[in-house]
Amino acid sequence: MTVSARLADFVAASRWEDIPAPARHEAKRALLSYFGTALGGSRDIATQHLLQVLSRFSGPAEAGIIGHQLRLDMLSAAFLNAAASNVFDFDDTHDPTIIHPTAPVAPVLFALAEHRPVAGRELLHAFVLGVEIECRLGNAVSPEHYARGWHITSTCGAFGAAIAAGKLLGLVPRQLVWALGSASSQASGLVETLGTMAKSVGVGGAARGGLFAALLAQQGLAGPDEPIAGPRGFAHVTAASPDFARLTNGLGESWEILANMIKPYPCGVVLNAVIDAAMVLRQRLGGKLADIAQLEVVAHPLLRQRTDRPAPLSGREAQVSAHHAVAATLLHGLPGVDQFGDAWVGREDVIALRAKVYLVDDAAMPVGAVRLSAQTTDGRLFRVEIAEARGSRSHPLSDAEIEQKLRRLCQHGCPGLDPAPLIDAVWSLDEQADAGVLMRLARP
Repeated sequence: MTVSARLADFVAASRWEDIPAPARHEAKRALLSYFGTALGGSRDIATQHLLQVLSRFSGPAEAGIIGHQLRLDMLSAAFLNAAASNVFDFDDTHDPTIIHPTAPVAPVLFALAEHRPVAGRELLHAFVLGVEIECRLGNAVSPEHYARGWHITSTCGAFGAAIAAGKLLGLVPRQLVWALGSASSQASGLVETLGTMAKSVGVGGAARGGLFAALLAQQGLAGPDEPIAGPRGFAHVTAASPDFARLTNGLGESWEILANMIKPYPCGVVLNAVIDAAMVLRQRLGGKLADIAQLEVVAHPLLRQRTDRPAPLSGREAQVSAHHAVAATLLHGLPGVDQFGDAWVGREDVIALRAKVYLVDDAAMPVGAVRLSAQTTDGRLFRVEIAEARGSRSHPLSDAEIEQKLRRLCQHGCPGLDPAPLIDAVWSLDEQADAGVLMRLARP
């Protein structure tokens, strides 16, 4: 049996009862964060540009846009809601692939739930399975896939979206393989786009492409027998030595959603520990930032490779700038969306403090750990070490903190909306007869 066929058989045979309670709960946490990040990003300029173009070509008004009254066709709605939820880089992150698993998958399912009746547990079940295949595929091609320049959320996300939609549509195994084939022909996205609006095109395209692939398979559009592990399939094309054991071993026994992390800050996940360290340093300095002569950030080389941007020109670049993360946190305290926005990037005090930040590689340090040191003008040295960042698997956000994250983001992007009914509906989703009600609660 091919790798793709094994995955399809597993998904088709899976029952709601097979999903353990911890995985169900983690799925709700991810969806709670998803609605928060999508509401927060609903008025972002990139979202507005995408909305203006896609609405010109939309088909029937089948599905809603989070944070808006507007309804578009399912494919366009899935695209926009995926892009909005990822636009601030504030969405959940899978360890160790760094996939943002929910953004490409959840919008597809809610678009379908508005098109036809879908029970809450059906949607949750399909969501867990989509995340499972998406992240297992990421495991199989990591770390080379990202290192080559593929934006792994956009590439693997298309497969997760196709599987989730296929499960909700009741596709049989052969159709699910076809859906994977059509997803493979659309899976794209480049790391070069990070820090620009174009990143949102890849994430939105993953959701739309996955849904499109599942609908094509339902219609009978066939594809290759082995779109993933074939000689010229997705895995071999995008990674030199894919590890298919990480894709198939333990299916139904271990669950990748339990390796998901909910972000506390609106920036690249590798900056979480940097911000934690800067928060501690800010307290130790007692607000005397003028005394700082130099700030040294020591971490695994991955931090420098992804965030060495001493002079970001936009808020999007600031989301992946260690220099900006340190400066903004020292000046403001706990950073939010505004501190990673264009206005803060151009502030003179931020620019001056960013110029004092230096990144130093230490390959012996674990990925995710950081050592931040401040040298003062009078020779004093302050040092902070963070081994595990807030929001990591060993230091996860509480359910209450995720609820608060949703409230803050709702206030930022859709201040006229009361988020309380939506929060309650997410927690009780497995008891909902109509999962589409959540989308109605996510509009002003």
